[in-house]
Amino acid sequence: MRFHPAPGRLPAGRRIYAIGDVHGCDRQLAELHAMVAEDLKRRPARLATLVHIGDYVDRGPDSAGVVRRIMQGSPARGLNVVNLMGNHERTMLDALAGQRAAATDWLYSGGRQALDSWGVAPELTPAEWPEAIPAAEQHFLAGLALSHEEGGYFFAHAGVRPGVPLHDQAAEDLLRIRHAFLTSEAEHGAVVVHGHTPVRQGPEVYANRINIDTGAVFGRELTCLVLEDERLAFMQA
Repeated sequence: MRFHPAPGRLPAGRRIYAIGDVHGCDRQLAELHAMVAEDLKRRPARLATLVHIGDYVDRGPDSAGVVRRIMQGSPARGLNVVNLMGNHERTMLDALAGQRAAATDWLYSGGRQALDSWGVAPELTPAEWPEAIPAAEQHFLAGLALSHEEGGYFFAHAGVRPGVPLHDQAAEDLLRIRHAFLTSEAEHGAVVVHGHTPVRQGPEVYANRINIDTGAVFGRELTCLVLEDERLAFMQA
C-alpha cells in the first residue's frame, strides 16, 4: 500500500477506511474486509472507522450476501463502522413500500438480480416482495445514514449540492446528484468522499472530492480508500 498526499486531513491517531459501491460483489467485499483487518492489526490506530459508501444491492450476484455481511458489524476489533445509504437502497425500500414507479425503476436498475439473491421467485408480484425478504434486513437498510463527517472529510453516497452548507443538504442530492457536483470546483467545507458515478481509470482524487466507485460490478476492482493524517492510499480487491 503506497501513500500519497491527500486533499484533506484527519486528526492525529485517526484512520478511515472507506469502501466504494459494492453492488452485490460479496466476494470482493469479504476480501477487502480481510485486508482492512490485517492492515489495522499491522498498523494499529487510536481511532479507526470503516465507512461503507452505499449501493450494496442490485446488478451483482449476491446483494443478500452483501447486506448480511455488513449487518454482521465490524470486521476487526476496535474498528467502528458507518453504513451509508445509496440510491439503490432507497429505490429498493420505496419499491418494497408499494411505490409502483419505484418497483419499475428497481427492476430496470438491477433489482431483478437482487431479488434473485434473496430467492424471490420471478413470478411473485411487487406486493409479495416484502414478505420474501427478511424484515430485519429491510429494517437495517431503512436505518442507513445519509452522511458522515470526520476531520476534513464529508462522506456521502453521491455527493453534495455546491453552495449549500453540508448539514443542509437534501437527501435526494446526497443519494443521486451527479453533474452539478462532479463538474464543480467549489470548496464544499470539507473534501467529499463519494461513489455513485463509476470511473474506469481508478479512483479520482481532486482538491474538493474523492470518487471511490471503481465499477466492481462491471468486472473491475472494488476500492477501499485509506485516510490518515494528511495522506491517502488505496486497497483493491
